Amino acid sequence: MSTSSNASPSREDFAALLAESFESHDTQEGSVIKGKVVAIDKDMAVIDVGLKTEGRVALREFTGPGRDQTINVGDTVEVYLERVENALGEAVISRDKARREESWVKLEKSYESGEKVMGTIFNQVKGGYTVDLDGATAFLPRSQVDIRPVRDVGPLMNQAQPFQILKMDRRRGNIVVSRRTVLEETRAEARSELVANLEEGQVIDGVVKNITEYGAFVDLGGIDGLLHVTDMAWRRVNHPSEVVNIGQTIKVKIIKINHETHRISLGVKQLQGDPWQGIEERYPVGAKLKGRVTNITDYGAFVELEPGIEGLIHVSEMSWTKKNVHPGKIISTSQEVEVAVLEVDAVKRRISLGLKQTLRNPWEVFAEEHPSGSVVEGEVKNKTEFGLFVGLDGDVDGMVHLSDLDWNRPGEQVIEEFKKGDIVKAVVLDVDVEKERISLGIKQLGGDPFAAAGELRKGQIVTCEITEVKDSGLEVKLVGSDMTSFIRRAELARDRADQRPERFAVGEKVDVRVTQFDRKARRVSVSIKALEMQEEQEAIANYGSQDSGASLGDILGAALKKAETKK
Repeated sequence: MSTSSNASPSREDFAALLAESFESHDTQEGSVIKGKVVAIDKDMAVIDVGLKTEGRVALREFTGPGRDQTINVGDTVEVYLERVENALGEAVISRDKARREESWVKLEKSYESGEKVMGTIFNQVKGGYTVDLDGATAFLPRSQVDIRPVRDVGPLMNQAQPFQILKMDRRRGNIVVSRRTVLEETRAEARSELVANLEEGQVIDGVVKNITEYGAFVDLGGIDGLLHVTDMAWRRVNHPSEVVNIGQTIKVKIIKINHETHRISLGVKQLQGDPWQGIEERYPVGAKLKGRVTNITDYGAFVELEPGIEGLIHVSEMSWTKKNVHPGKIISTSQEVEVAVLEVDAVKRRISLGLKQTLRNPWEVFAEEHPSGSVVEGEVKNKTEFGLFVGLDGDVDGMVHLSDLDWNRPGEQVIEEFKKGDIVKAVVLDVDVEKERISLGIKQLGGDPFAAAGELRKGQIVTCEITEVKDSGLEVKLVGSDMTSFIRRAELARDRADQRPERFAVGEKVDVRVTQFDRKARRVSVSIKALEMQEEQEAIANYGSQDSGASLGDILGAALKKAETKK
């Protein structure tokens, strides 16, 4: 029996068609397909995607952070086909996965091109926040939320806003975004536009946003400028808070604009007159005036003469007498002092002041009150290898040189008799005001024994008192004066046998002959031997003239007898 062309397909043909149908649907698994909403069943939407059975999608998948989509019967939607049929015979579909798949494709294109993407912060997690990028979930690190740290992120939640994708890894499903990058870029664009509208020398109003140790940042309407502490006032400003407060509106002048870095330098003092104009006429050299100490350093002190004008008292100009003392021990901060103008440099904006110049030079005063030859009294302040320093009236020191301690003894020996703190008297020998030196003498209190010696001359016979007996000779003092001398052993007698110092005793008086007297070198030499020889010569001369027949032995014997009798 024959079959017609429109006959029903055989069992084999139906099986083949069914298999072909399944194969075509299998290829759709894992892809996004379109479907039609055929019913709304409580919280589920029934969607026909052209398969044997419909699929079901929860209504919440059509809503989410930043979107609220209403689904109605008859609407066409895109869903993700996970499986053609599950154990219940239903198609397994998802709107979230469809949106996520679609978003990843768009996000990858935006990431490659560097374009910004819209998203919504919807949750807080460890280290940051989660952002919905139209179905795809991204991580927003806490440091990338804003340019400055944000304490409360609440106002930013569930608000659609742009983000920049920093990193994407589709295999791991990771996306990292930044809101800070977008803000910085927007801010940079705004700053460029604002800076382009500003000019150096322009005067504008601004609001103080922040205060630091070195100045204040002022908001000029979307861009900040720095008002440095040195440009706040012509006077010295120790801290910016002395001049401005946060939130204060101030008028500033634009000093400099760096168009590359967008840094703007501002000034307030530039709006006022420069106090240094005509400074030399207002403060002539030598003028004395009062000021207030504003700052003290190791090298001196700054004194404010008027607002914006300060001068420096160098440590060397602090005191006539206190040379190596810290300025803080002479004056104090905020103290009002009288100063003298020493030098004015209008170009370098410097004024040199002197404190000691307002007082008389103490060396001049001392010279007037204590002329050379006057006797003064003071305390021994110090002992050195070359003399004593004595504190005198007017807080000045005088020096007694070693050579002016004693007429007869070495200064190195005499200085050991003095100690620090002793009160001594001395004679003013000289005052050098320019070199600030006062020369004193202690030995001059007793007078010069050589001056008291009168017309003492070589060959004169004088009497001496023995003050010390030594193996090498005798220490003697000329009777009637303070002059001393030393008789060497060889000068103790004419005969060698009698040249023994032990023959003499301390306190014994002996006649001697002056063999040398040098007033300039302050030296006198005496000799017993010379006196004996002189007496012998005189005896010989006398006996020779009286008895020419006498023998030389008789004459010498008579001379010696006369000498012994005289002794």
